[in-house]
Amino acid sequence: MQRLQELAAQNGPLCVGLDTDPSYIPENIRKQFANDAQAVLAYNKEIIKRVSAEKSACCCKVQIAYYEAMGLEGMKVYAQTLKEVRNSGLIAISDIKRGDIGATSDAYAKAHFTGDFETDIITINPYMGFDTLVPFTKYAEAEKGGKGAFVLLCTSNPGMTDIEHQELKSGGLLLERVGDEIVRISTEIKSLYPEQTCGLFGAVVGATQEKDARYLRDKYPETFFLIPGYGAQGGAARIAATLLDKAGGTVNSSRGILCAWKKDAELASKVESGTLTMEDIADSAARASDFSKKDLLGAKANL
Repeated sequence: MQRLQELAAQNGPLCVGLDTDPSYIPENIRKQFANDAQAVLAYNKEIIKRVSAEKSACCCKVQIAYYEAMGLEGMKVYAQTLKEVRNSGLIAISDIKRGDIGATSDAYAKAHFTGDFETDIITINPYMGFDTLVPFTKYAEAEKGGKGAFVLLCTSNPGMTDIEHQELKSGGLLLERVGDEIVRISTEIKSLYPEQTCGLFGAVVGATQEKDARYLRDKYPETFFLIPGYGAQGGAARIAATLLDKAGGTVNSSRGILCAWKKDAELASKVESGTLTMEDIADSAARASDFSKKDLLGAKANL
């Protein structure tokens, strides 16, 4: 998590979401490849190459569901995409939202922190209990790769109030109980890296919940946030900027970057004529990344 915090300070806080559905790529471009999965891989590679060269992002978040939906070929592309991100010098976040008991959780940790699907950081769903988090902490040790995790805390979807905002009989909200456990785990394993300036476990906090943003940022000042919801989901830069205070965070944008070509005035004539190229849509994604970085930094400067 420390490496991500440092890279966010250097490159800006943007996280490029590679939730790359084949439908996000124009049909005339997809037809140039053997299958949709290969078109997705080519698009991912072009985006990674541009944002890493231009330093417009600190990491890429790869949502596994989009690759699972493409079958075996899609999972190969998932593995290749993670390698491309890590080889580019950016941090790879695998959005897998795993969370299970005992040996199953051990297997999930091994599957995503080693081998074909090795990544730097994963997302975890804590709602089967906090014992489900323990197997993932073992990989925080340097000899096991110094891996990290973001635990779901205050997500960006409207339905988050159904569970995360429920009041406990003991007092406080359920999400606060989760947040306190993230802090406890980070404190417990901090001895591994005493020089770090943020917790080894981060939290997912959406940029769509303005009333929660300042409260959660102040309540968990040393926790690094993964901030979804900015852009296509309606989350504003000013909300994200609040969450970027103190220990900081990284702000994800997926469709706003992947589908930027659809609203790109420079490409309007090519969209109409069906003559877009892979270079065109990748350039548009790169421009959107640069715009998002500046938008977030500008909002942060105005806090």
